Amino acid sequence: MSEFRLSLLSKFLVFSIVAISVNLLWGYTGILSLGHGVYFALGGYAMAMYMKLQSQPLPDFMEWSGIEVLPWFWAPFKYFPSTLVMIVILPVALALLVGIPLFKSGTKGVYFTIISQAITLIMSILFVGSQGFTGGSNGITGFDGLFGFTLHDPMLIKILYLLVVAILIGIYFVSKFMLNSHGGTIIQAIRDRETRLRFLGYKTDSFKIITLATSAAICGIAGALFVPIVGIISPSIMSILMSTEFVIWVAIGGRATLLGPIVGAILINYAKTSFSESMPEYWWYFYGFLFIAATIIVPKGIVGTLLEKKWFNNTLNKLKNE
Repeated sequence: MSEFRLSLLSKFLVFSIVAISVNLLWGYTGILSLGHGVYFALGGYAMAMYMKLQSQPLPDFMEWSGIEVLPWFWAPFKYFPSTLVMIVILPVALALLVGIPLFKSGTKGVYFTIISQAITLIMSILFVGSQGFTGGSNGITGFDGLFGFTLHDPMLIKILYLLVVAILIGIYFVSKFMLNSHGGTIIQAIRDRETRLRFLGYKTDSFKIITLATSAAICGIAGALFVPIVGIISPSIMSILMSTEFVIWVAIGGRATLLGPIVGAILINYAKTSFSESMPEYWWYFYGFLFIAATIIVPKGIVGTLLEKKWFNNTLNKLKNE
């Protein structure tokens, strides 16, 4: 592959990590969130702030806004170890801030979905309006590089690709372990029959809060990987449209399956890239048609539909035995 195609594949795999996080909350717990773009963006902004400070002690957009001293909340991003902590802490903190009052008060179903949309809109407006601290609508860009490499260095592109692959595999197996545990059984029971579970004495709100926080942490890690691959982060990443796309990948790939989100994210983004390259004026129509067609033809997603086929399960069992 050329460096461009390899970088593009890395981005698709990053989106697969996002899809896993959405599926953990929606597919297995039954909670539809249209606000995961915020968690993704928070992880991305954390990495972007670190990369920006490596090239400029005081970011250029702060100088343009008349800010002469680096704000105190930018200080942790001078150092890579503290940045790694913030990549996880920021999305988790917001998830807890959202999840604890909502789930403790019994908010569920479409009401949680609407509130998650509202929070996405609020955060987007907040970041656009804070020009001097976040770069405003332009976001944060203009990085010199990472770890001594320029962003277009072929070696960095390969390193980032291998890093994304390793993290994707790691998150896949961690998710599998979680879902096969007692806690994983509980969250799936919440999805299927929460009222009965509460009668059995389980505090379902605590499980939902933990799942939301875990999902947000995974999404934040994906956002941090996204920035050095693409070279920019902006409030458009936390838009409602972006969060909706995350859900589309899971729906087409197959919710409540481990491989479905990965397959959906890669296939849809590959199709999206192919359509936009060959038919830039019409690709949104094809994208929408693809989603509608997949929903009608394979309502359980590609992987979910295949798992219902006897021949596919026989082939999987044969491969496992070999």
